[in-house]
Amino acid sequence: MEDRAILDLYFARSERAIRATEEKYGRQVRGVARGILKNAADAEECAGDTWLRAWNAIPPARPNPLAAWLMRVARNLSLDRLRRARALKRGVPALALDELRDVAAKLPDEADSAAIRAAINRFLSKESAVNRAIFVRRYWYLDSIREIAGFAGRSETAVRSALTRMRRTLKRELEREWVAL
Repeated sequence: MEDRAILDLYFARSERAIRATEEKYGRQVRGVARGILKNAADAEECAGDTWLRAWNAIPPARPNPLAAWLMRVARNLSLDRLRRARALKRGVPALALDELRDVAAKLPDEADSAAIRAAINRFLSKESAVNRAIFVRRYWYLDSIREIAGFAGRSETAVRSALTRMRRTLKRELEREWVAL
């Protein structure tokens, strides 16, 4: 079913909208959640929460593209769940996003999320396809270094080095863009 037809079902408040969304995007949504949470049961719950969030947000929202919106919702819900678990259990490894803390810590207040996203996209467009995939898998999907190394056909050390270099380069580019850094 096309996204437009699925959105029309949401606007008609038809329960078929959820079934159609799950049929078309369920595997992807669960994959995003499972990649972050590393637990199939938690990923399934996040998928259900994603459908509920879609039901409550549409209408009035009409996300375009629907797939990207759903993946972002699933990712944010998964990260929230992971943070709650981390707060409850001391000793859980730091999130991969903590690695970016130094890059983003000094961004000025006027650096809105759209501008930051555009700067990161410009940065990634200059990287090789493999490096882009490594960066996205680490900081969007929160894959482990081991998983990325297997995917990229590189050693874990090479992946860590590539990520370090990319973080430094990204920081320099952000500094150039926002001189206040």
